[in-house]
Amino acid sequence: MTAIKAPESAAARTADPGQGTLLVLLSGLFITTLDFFIVNVAIPAIQIDLHATPSQIQFIVAGFGLALAAGLITAGRLGDLYGRRRMFAIGLAAFTVASLLCGAAPTAGMLIAARVVQGLGAALLMPQVLAIINTVYTGESRAKAFNAYGVTMGFGGVFGQLIGGLLINADVAGLGWRTIFLINVPVGAIALALVPRMVPESRLPGGGPRLDLAGTVLVSLGLVAIVFPLVQGREQGWPLWTWVCLAAAVVLLTSFALHQRRVAAPLVSPELFRNRSFSVGMVVSLLHAMTMGSFFLILALYLQQGRGLDAMGSGLIFLPLGIGYFASSTQAAKLAARLGRQVVTVGALVMALGYGMLALSATGLGDHGPVAWIIPGLVVAGAGMGLVMAPLPALVLSGVDPRHAASAAGVLSTSQQAGGAIGVAVVGLVFYGALGSYPHAFALGLLLLIALDVIVAALVQALPRTNR
Repeated sequence: MTAIKAPESAAARTADPGQGTLLVLLSGLFITTLDFFIVNVAIPAIQIDLHATPSQIQFIVAGFGLALAAGLITAGRLGDLYGRRRMFAIGLAAFTVASLLCGAAPTAGMLIAARVVQGLGAALLMPQVLAIINTVYTGESRAKAFNAYGVTMGFGGVFGQLIGGLLINADVAGLGWRTIFLINVPVGAIALALVPRMVPESRLPGGGPRLDLAGTVLVSLGLVAIVFPLVQGREQGWPLWTWVCLAAAVVLLTSFALHQRRVAAPLVSPELFRNRSFSVGMVVSLLHAMTMGSFFLILALYLQQGRGLDAMGSGLIFLPLGIGYFASSTQAAKLAARLGRQVVTVGALVMALGYGMLALSATGLGDHGPVAWIIPGLVVAGAGMGLVMAPLPALVLSGVDPRHAASAAGVLSTSQQAGGAIGVAVVGLVFYGALGSYPHAFALGLLLLIALDVIVAALVQALPRTNR
């Protein structure tokens, strides 16, 4: 069996860049991924310090995700047209400045505005990372780079709770919750300074056509119309406006799809979806993101509200999950070279096994048993996550024409963000609907995640065998 291979571009046929390039790219990716998760553990402290209302707290969390989801597809196309390194640098600069503004925010309103700018910076940055990897690395170096991308994404999610708990508990210089944002500033500044020397530029030959502005408006509004009601709906009891938004999203995104078929220079080329690796891989990525986003939510709720742990204690319980993830993700590239697409199947089934162990442990523990009983299940679930997340981007993007590298990466990242929002909404409904008992609500949510993982394992079989 051979490793996953990508089509070569002119950039790819040059010597692969060194590890420094990958380190700069992944530094930006890590801090943007981390900020999506780390803010959750700081919410109580932010609410007290800034006298934030419940609605403002929701927007502090949701503002980042909404801006990120709405901007990814457009940002990917901007990278194809105007240079992926350039868009990466602009996104990283915006994210770094916004992080400084978050850390210095005197009011909840200022923090919300800075979080939106953070999300836009992250949207501009994230698809360029995948696109640059997909165009400038080849062979074994490419497989290792994609694996490092998956490991970095997972670390940001898995260790976000722990890192946040440690920073808040340390209370450096009396800054408290502000350190979760200010920690991004030196990392972002150093990475930004290294971009011109370390990261090669790539774009469409000749600069390509202009940006499809009508498509940009349609897809951005459509994605907001999906994500916003999913984020806010459960908290507000699913009022009429949430359903109106979701109906509008169908109209907007259908209009976007029709528009892309007619326009000369589409924002998302329809030929992307004629590639089976990409089209099937998109569905797999969306479903996997549904399980990941919702799992972090119900685990945090179970630990903090069901078992009474504080942010630090809850973060420490996430450590076994991270150990399992680290152990498997570091070996995922070797396994992908031997098993091809089936490594994702194995990972999804291992995740399902871990969730099953957690469900049995939680119901056996009841409300008062030792919480350490859930550790074996966390290790197994983390190992499964590593086997899926590390190789999946390479599988999805393996057949993408380098001309559309950043655009494809933007669509892939959007599916992951949308999947996370959908998963939180659906599994959250199940979890809160069974909330007479936290252990049983947690177990019921896990059963739904097991079903999703089994579907992922089955769908992987539809990926082309040439990816092996």
